Amino acid sequence: MSSISFFEKNYNSVTEHIGVFHGIDLSVKREDLIHPIVSGNKFRKLKYNLLEAQKRKNSKILTFGGAFSNHISATAEACSILGLKSIGIIRGEELGQNIENTLSTNPTLAYAHQKGMQFIFVSRNDYRDKENIPEVKSLIERNPSIFIIPEGGTNLLAIKGCQEILEKDDDFDMVCSSVGTGGTLAGLIEGSKLHQHCIGFSALKGDFLQKEVSKWTQRTNWSFQNDYHFGGYAKVNSELIQFINGFQQDYNIPLDPIYTGKMFYGIFDMIQSGFFPKNTRILAIHTGGLQGVEGMNRTLKQKGLQTINRL
Repeated sequence: MSSISFFEKNYNSVTEHIGVFHGIDLSVKREDLIHPIVSGNKFRKLKYNLLEAQKRKNSKILTFGGAFSNHISATAEACSILGLKSIGIIRGEELGQNIENTLSTNPTLAYAHQKGMQFIFVSRNDYRDKENIPEVKSLIERNPSIFIIPEGGTNLLAIKGCQEILEKDDDFDMVCSSVGTGGTLAGLIEGSKLHQHCIGFSALKGDFLQKEVSKWTQRTNWSFQNDYHFGGYAKVNSELIQFINGFQQDYNIPLDPIYTGKMFYGIFDMIQSGFFPKNTRILAIHTGGLQGVEGMNRTLKQKGLQTINRL
């Protein structure tokens, strides 16, 4: 299948109205419906990267991610569909010490492996400077056909893809998105209209993401919310899980606990506290990430905690 036919055929994003709360009108753009695995912002970020790789006649895609990375599974799936080879530099060298056990206990890596992705496991310390690891540098030098996509997929081509999310959404005043590496928010900012304000809900602890987003855009119609990370990346508690399950029951929309669950929790809390002016129209972007729910549920079960309901 050609990359163009894949990216056109699987586009199926819709906007659903959630309701009016305290005079605030809330809708969600279901980017998660684009594709079961290459969903949401991963579809957007990979689109022009893989088009460029094919244009350059690159046959191998090398990228980076953690053990439960949405980006890793999406890249493996997209490359499988397009007939490209994929290589994942995975954080955590211990995961490679017993690969059979890893694949039996980690649904994300098991799926990527099933789709043909080759793994290189590196220590967390080496991962901080991942592109300069000797093994990775040697691999790149020996394979001139490799096309590199950064962790999370964020680069100029990814931002170009994320700009397309807002092509038909002029009527909204506020655009909300969860933030991991900053590429999606940067694309939304670049694609937004002059009257729109974009709010990024950080999934990570700390304020460094604001600087990351500033590298990709010169526009100023945006802000960050750092109060809803629930302790940091991949951190959850029973209150968040209950909110996610309640949201699914009320609106028939599944959320993930890493990104969209925290964003929607924040939006409702901000509405309740009177943060938004009356009659504000909010569009929340559902960026996908649902493949990670299975892995999170396994962790929650091991801790004897409530799990996330699945549709």
